[in-house]
Amino acid sequence: MNNTISIKKAQTQFPVADFITDRFSPRAFSEKALTEQDMNTLFEAASWAPSANNEQPWLYFYALKGTPGFDQLTEIMMPGNQPWAKHAAALVVTVARKTFAANGNNNGAAEHDLGMANAQLMLQARCMEVFSHPIGGFSKDKAKELLGLDETYSTPCMLALGYLGEASQLEEPFLAREGTPRARKELSAFVKAI
Repeated sequence: MNNTISIKKAQTQFPVADFITDRFSPRAFSEKALTEQDMNTLFEAASWAPSANNEQPWLYFYALKGTPGFDQLTEIMMPGNQPWAKHAAALVVTVARKTFAANGNNNGAAEHDLGMANAQLMLQARCMEVFSHPIGGFSKDKAKELLGLDETYSTPCMLALGYLGEASQLEEPFLAREGTPRARKELSAFVKAI
């Protein structure tokens, strides 16, 4: 087992599936490429997420490493994310359509539903030995401009995807973060019986 995986494996109080306990957000990615078929498998997994009125309000824009689109997506990231994200095998902008297709009314569940789809994509990735790192640090305005999106859409996060690299390839402060064990709040902090 990769040393980073053993450090990052969630230590749970109750039994949880391995594909959940082994999921973390690395910054060290290997040079191994993702294929179009790999990406389609991930998007297929996302497509089966539940959504309000079966609206499926998500859109995914992606670019594989080595393409002009990948460079464009890297450029819209905040400077703190560019040094490590440029090594991912793929970058994805996740998009929610904020209105219902049938009537144009506000869909208050759109970003929630996109989050569900993103979670399924990330868990499918782990089943394929692929890791994902959600990124909030990017220009949402530049993403919308690049992708030709109007105010009907939101771009809550990007995803960096790839196979796990070695932590030693990172510079500080990322190297220290990669070697820090994961922690979560105790269940009692957010679970309340009524």
